[in-house]
Amino acid sequence: MKTRERPQVIRPRIRLGEAVVVGPGKIELLRAIVRHGSISAASRALGMTYKRAWSLLNEVNLGFGVPVITSLAGGSGGGGATITPFGKSLLEHYDAMEAACTAAADPHLKALRRALARHSE
Repeated sequence: MKTRERPQVIRPRIRLGEAVVVGPGKIELLRAIVRHGSISAASRALGMTYKRAWSLLNEVNLGFGVPVITSLAGGSGGGGATITPFGKSLLEHYDAMEAACTAAADPHLKALRRALARHSE
C-alpha cells in the first residue's frame, strides 16, 4: 500500500538583527488570535497556557519594538485582543516568504524523494 504524499511546506524563521525571531509557532499564535479574538481563547485552542502565549507575544512586541496585537482587559464585559496593522503586515509577509521558500525548495524536495525511492528499492 502506497502512502499518500503530503505537500511539503518550508516554514521560515525570521531573525532581524540579533533579537527578533518569529517562526511557525508565533505566527500560528497570531493566527489563532485573529480567529478567536482573545489571547486566552487562542492559547486554549493551541493547547498552551495563557502565560506562555503572553510571553511569546511579548517577545515579538519587544523584539520589533512595535505591537503586533492590542488587548483589552477582561472582566464582566469580557476582554479581547486584535491584531495591529503591523501584525497583519507580519502575517502577510510571512505567508509570502513561506510560499517563496516552498516554491524554491520544491525541485530539490522532489529530487530528494526520487533519490530516497532509488535507495529504498
